Amino acid sequence: MKIKVSFFLFALSFSLLTSSCISVKVSENTVTAAETSVNVKMPKNIILLIGDGMGLSEVSAAIYYKDGKPNFERFSTIGLSKTSSGSELITDSAAGATVFSTGVKTYNGAIGVDRDTIPVPTIVEQLSKDGYSTGIVATSSIQHATPASFYAHVEHRRMYEEITEFAPNSGVDFFAGGGLKYFNDRKDKRDLLEDMPAAGYTVITDKLPTTNVRGKELILLAENGMPKMSEGRGDFLPDATKLALEKLSKNEKGFFLMVEGSQIDWGGHDNDADYLIEELLDFDKTIGVALDFAKHNGETLVIVTADHETGGFTLAADGKDYNKIKPVFSTTGHSGTMVPVFAEGPGAFLFNGIYESNEIYFKMMEAIGK
Repeated sequence: MKIKVSFFLFALSFSLLTSSCISVKVSENTVTAAETSVNVKMPKNIILLIGDGMGLSEVSAAIYYKDGKPNFERFSTIGLSKTSSGSELITDSAAGATVFSTGVKTYNGAIGVDRDTIPVPTIVEQLSKDGYSTGIVATSSIQHATPASFYAHVEHRRMYEEITEFAPNSGVDFFAGGGLKYFNDRKDKRDLLEDMPAAGYTVITDKLPTTNVRGKELILLAENGMPKMSEGRGDFLPDATKLALEKLSKNEKGFFLMVEGSQIDWGGHDNDADYLIEELLDFDKTIGVALDFAKHNGETLVIVTADHETGGFTLAADGKDYNKIKPVFSTTGHSGTMVPVFAEGPGAFLFNGIYESNEIYFKMMEAIGK
């Protein structure tokens, strides 16, 4: 009786399998792979938002201190990234961003180069050559470690003037941030702002425009980094992101936009909870701009992550009062904790799980078929 029942169940299972839309490859009686006829939609555009120094406690702070529902809670896919660099257990921002831009784990301080200081093509350079539009927005100078890692190749992150020399021929269609002095107040006495129009750029240094101009745009609104939120920066980051999206989305081929909430990291280094939280809330507002665009557009993948965590930030109880949160820091440097990866839109499923930080580059390239 057991044999007859087992055979009947086997025959029934085989019949259901062969009559379904699933085809199974079998080699030596072992199932090796399964293929379905389901079409998986992938994105045409990618928005990568980097909260520099933003670990899980920082995200939690944005949720606790937000007046209303935080945009972090709008994501359906969440992963974890292991942030060690190629040279140290704890990464810096240069190596931490170079893994996103090139897929290469490199030494701390490296900008767009591998461990042997050999330049590695960035995602911005690769996509620009393929006809995509590209943009970089930051609340630091555009020569700072994270934005620089997407368009420059130098041995060390402090080589700001050398980084600036990559801007005219970077292929980036939209720059917005600080860093004016590295163009026109240089040790070599050159004024690189004079080179930008010949490369197709309109240079804007007074205020963020409300509409795009024709051609490429270089918007530099501070000598170095942008002001803090507490110093009156206002809605620069969400507004610049919106302006970038209006420009880049005109390209039928697609676009890549990197947006950095740079000063989350600076608040962590200063062990200044008010500074950090204000920058987090500004970043959360910017995430909302990206998600709203993606929801309307339908062809855009939004990714939010961090290069590392800064400050060893913790939301601790205030003594024995478990109804009151007291932000606490354990270091003025970086920590080695994993950081969250949020994804929403076509291709978001790729970002589930726990993986090395450089996998984010490969997942982005896979998402757009590169």
